[in-house]
Amino acid sequence: MVEVLTGIKAETEIVIEINVNYFIVMESQPNNPLHGIKLEQIINELVEQYGWEYLGYNINIRCFTHDPSVKSSLKFLRRTPWARTKVENMYLEMLRKQNSQN
Repeated sequence: MVEVLTGIKAETEIVIEINVNYFIVMESQPNNPLHGIKLEQIINELVEQYGWEYLGYNINIRCFTHDPSVKSSLKFLRRTPWARTKVENMYLEMLRKQNSQN
């Protein structure tokens, strides 16, 4: 419910419109399995499931092989689309395996 009051600056109306549009965009990805999952959550779950050594073996990137940490991985993956795609694909494969076991 959006209510416009008299005497409010035009900037407020723009913010309300942007928030409503943001909500619509957030709801419009029903077939995306990664929708709503943060990159940090993906990394944490992969590390918990496989460990850093296995991640570094399968995806040979320095943030997994040399003094690995969630912070360094997030920084690198956010700036490197090809590496992020590999990590996301590995995560999706892990989810498929978990679902097939259940």
